[in-house]
Amino acid sequence: MGLFPVPESSEPEIMEPQYQATTKSRELPMARSMCWHCQSEVTGEYLCGQCVKVQPLSKDLDYFSCFQLPRLLNIDEQQLEQTFYELSRTFHPDFYSTKDESEKAISLGNSAFLNTGYRILKDPIQRAEYLIRLEAGAVKDIRSNPPADLFEEVLELQEDLETFRQLAPNGTSSELEALRTKLQDEREGLEKRQAEMEKSLQHKFREWDQLQGDPPDLSQTREKKNTLLRGMQEILSNRTYVRNMVDDLLETTG
Repeated sequence: MGLFPVPESSEPEIMEPQYQATTKSRELPMARSMCWHCQSEVTGEYLCGQCVKVQPLSKDLDYFSCFQLPRLLNIDEQQLEQTFYELSRTFHPDFYSTKDESEKAISLGNSAFLNTGYRILKDPIQRAEYLIRLEAGAVKDIRSNPPADLFEEVLELQEDLETFRQLAPNGTSSELEALRTKLQDEREGLEKRQAEMEKSLQHKFREWDQLQGDPPDLSQTREKKNTLLRGMQEILSNRTYVRNMVDDLLETTG
C-alpha cells in the first residue's frame, strides 16, 4: 500500500434532506450576472434574491475556489467536508424534485460539479494532478514519458509476465516457480520505489505550500513554482507506471 490510499468511497453520503435548502450567500462566481428566470442581478448568491431560483455555477469556477480553499496541496480536509455538506444542502437534486425542468437541470449540474470537486480534492494524488493542470499552463516542457531506466525495467517485466502467463496453464514446474519468485522480488522492489516516490511527493507538497506565502508576481517565485510543478508531474507520471506494474504483478502472480 502507498502513502496516499484512496478511500473506498470518497464522497460522503448525503442524507435524505429534512429541511429546506439554505439561502446563505457566498461569493462564488455564477454563470450569469443576471438571474436566468427573473433577470434580477446576482452577485455570488446560490439562489436569486428575488425569485429564489437556484443559479448555475460559472464554468470557470475551479474546485479550490468552490470549496473556499487556497491552492495548497496539504489542505484542511475538515473544512473541505464541511463546505461539501453545506453546498450539498443547497444543490442536492432532492430539493428540486417538484421544480420545473430548468431548476432540476441546474441543480443536477451544480451537484455533479460539487461531487467531482470533492472527490478530486479529497485524494492527495488527484488533488496534485488537478493543481498541476490549473497552474502549469505556462510549463510547456513537463515530461509525460518515463525515464529510460524505468522504461527498460517495465519492458523487461512485461516480458517476464508474458512468459509466466504462458507457463502457468501447464501447472507447477521449476521454471515457473523460479519465475514466480523473481516476479515477487521485482514487485517488492517496485513497491519500495513507489513508497520513495510518495515520500518525495510529500516533500514537494510542503515546498509548494510554503511558496504560496511569497509575492506571486515575482519572477523568482514563478520560476520556483514552475520547477516544482515539473518535478511533481515527473514523479506522478513515474508513479503511475510503477503502480500499474505492481497491480499487473499482483493480478498475474497472486
